[in-house]
Amino acid sequence: MSRRVAVIGAGSWGTTFAKVLADGGADVTVWARRTSIAREIEFARRNAKYLRGITLPRGLRATTDATAALDGAEEVYLSVPSQTLRENLRGLREAIPADAILVSLMKGLERGTARRMSEVVAEETGTPAGRIAVLSGPNLALEIAKEQPTAAVVASASLETAQTVAITARNPYFRSFVNTDVVGTEFGGVLKNIVAVAVGIVDGVGFGENTKASIITRGLAEMTEFSVAYGARPETMAGLAGLGDLIATCESPLSRNNTAGRLLGQGLTLKETAQKMNQTAEGLSSIAPILELAEAKGVAMPIAQQVAAVVDGELDPRDIAPHLTTDDLPQGE
Repeated sequence: MSRRVAVIGAGSWGTTFAKVLADGGADVTVWARRTSIAREIEFARRNAKYLRGITLPRGLRATTDATAALDGAEEVYLSVPSQTLRENLRGLREAIPADAILVSLMKGLERGTARRMSEVVAEETGTPAGRIAVLSGPNLALEIAKEQPTAAVVASASLETAQTVAITARNPYFRSFVNTDVVGTEFGGVLKNIVAVAVGIVDGVGFGENTKASIITRGLAEMTEFSVAYGARPETMAGLAGLGDLIATCESPLSRNNTAGRLLGQGLTLKETAQKMNQTAEGLSSIAPILELAEAKGVAMPIAQQVAAVVDGELDPRDIAPHLTTDDLPQGE
């Protein structure tokens, strides 16, 4: 019998993941805020605003009625902008089935609290850690919607929960692996966005592959040091949720964070960059809370600091690379 699941959010990633789940045999209903998008998904099997040219599976349902979307759901996949998650959960929590597994598809930190998304979910719904999972990896929405093969990691404090979600979230073109390192899996998804903004900035400036490779390599070291300081396993950063996601996000023009960085590198202000983009670049909103957490643990994060300076208009984008790729004193790789 197919699993009854709900996907909260009908942007590019929410819609794509609803397709992943439906193609794996799940009974899927998407909750959309806008009636036009819900009707287009339901009746035209399209979401032209976010996934132009993609035909969605037959039977994939969509609604603006959260209660209807969540009714009977065994698994609830959350895919809304990270800064709106708490507000959304407050409006949805009464309708979430008491025994449902809650799965975060988001890669961000909450401004003001620096909470990871799984922490926000736990706080707002009272769901125990063993029924919360996070999913992360090299997952560019449009490529997956086109059924290009990829993989992801599902992490939960409960290995059984992670395995349950991994079975639901798999199909011929999408494979899910499991671990119990929730901290590392989430921070990997957050931190690689900031590195991708940095790579986009130097790309926008016109620097070449050497500069970008230096940033990616040093960025992985920065990601690992930070994550381990907060209890993550270093091997998580070498896997799909760390290095895999980092490569995909830094190298692809489909990456929102890479695109945001490129626009900043071309001289646009943060406001102009936001206006030009159709979707949220989570890396931009995660910089401040990441730097707060880094300071609390005494972790040096020169890449994140220089990106913050460019975003704040305090550093010319052309001056970013020397700060990112070298230090005053030699150090190991």
